[in-house]
Order: sequence, then C-alpha cells, then structure tokens
Amino acid sequence: MKFSLGIACAAAVLLSGCATGYLLDNNVQSFSNLTALPAQPTYRFERLPSQQDPAQVQLEAMADGALHSAGLRRDDANPRYSVQVGAQVQRVLSPWSNPWEGWGGIGIGHRGVGLGFGFPFGRLESPWYQRDVALIIRELPSNRPVYETRAANAGPWVDNRTALPAMFHAALQGFPTPPAGPRRVDLQIGR
Repeated sequence: MKFSLGIACAAAVLLSGCATGYLLDNNVQSFSNLTALPAQPTYRFERLPSQQDPAQVQLEAMADGALHSAGLRRDDANPRYSVQVGAQVQRVLSPWSNPWEGWGGIGIGHRGVGLGFGFPFGRLESPWYQRDVALIIRELPSNRPVYETRAANAGPWVDNRTALPAMFHAALQGFPTPPAGPRRVDLQIGR
C-alpha cells in the first residue's frame, strides 16, 4: 500500500511539472550605442522591399509587446526611431533522433536469435525547430543604427505565436544597455 501511494505521489509531481509550461532558452547577443532612453522614445516599423506582406505585419505585432516592455512607444506620425524586425523558423532534425532506428537489427532472446527489418517511417519523430529573431533600431532622421540584437532558440516548441514574442522579449532584455557578449536568457512560457 505504501509503495503504490509513493508511486502515485511521484506521478502527480511529474505531471504537475508538465502543466507549468515550457522553458524557452535563448542565446542572445546585443550591441548598443545608447546609454539611456531619451524622453519620448517613440518608433515606427521599417520594412525592406522583401517584407511587404501580411506575415511581416504579424511579426511586427509579435515584437510590439517586447518593444513596449522595453520602454519604447509606437508613434508612426512622429517617431524618434525606426525598428526593423526579422525572424526565421526552420524545421530541423532533432538532436535526439536516431537515424538508424527502424531499419532493423539482430535480436537475441531466451528462445533463440532473430533478424528483423523495419520501416524508416514507422516511428513518430518529435518536431524540432531552429528559430532566430532580430531587431535593428535606427535613430531618425540620421538613420544611424543605435541598437542591434538577436535571439536564437532550438527546441521542440511548435507554437510560433507563443515562442516568437517571447524571443523578442529575450532579445530586448537589458535594453538600452545590455550586457556585453553572448548570453543565455531563459523565459518560462505557456503557464
């Protein structure tokens, strides 16, 4: 009885950990020419010719909350800065995948030896993604870059509508005077 109660308690603890969300680890590097934010730190988004599509509008909306949290305010009519955002999401092979699994092998059991062949498409592989976000902030009207930051993440988290905004927050952590050099910024998301 005590043993089964212990197993039930351990299972409850493990399952409650699944409900707390996901730790999104980000590799971040930022470069800044700013020492402090000026009064009225307003901005507008800047788009390259290749960024004239609805996906860019959605990406800017994902970055907007992080920019607001960093102290910047969007003002398309009277901006002090322009902000260019970009992101890339690519599905890649999981570092935990086994490319040989499913192709067969030799099995030895207590009743004999067997040789088997499987199918390479027979098992479900967890999706793995490489994500990168970037922001460049330029001072207007000189168009001088004053802040550049990037965040990268590799992991199984599938929902880009949750992951990318969190990555923009990670990329802007420490704005306007971030720590020098590469750093890791972990954010708990999906609680």
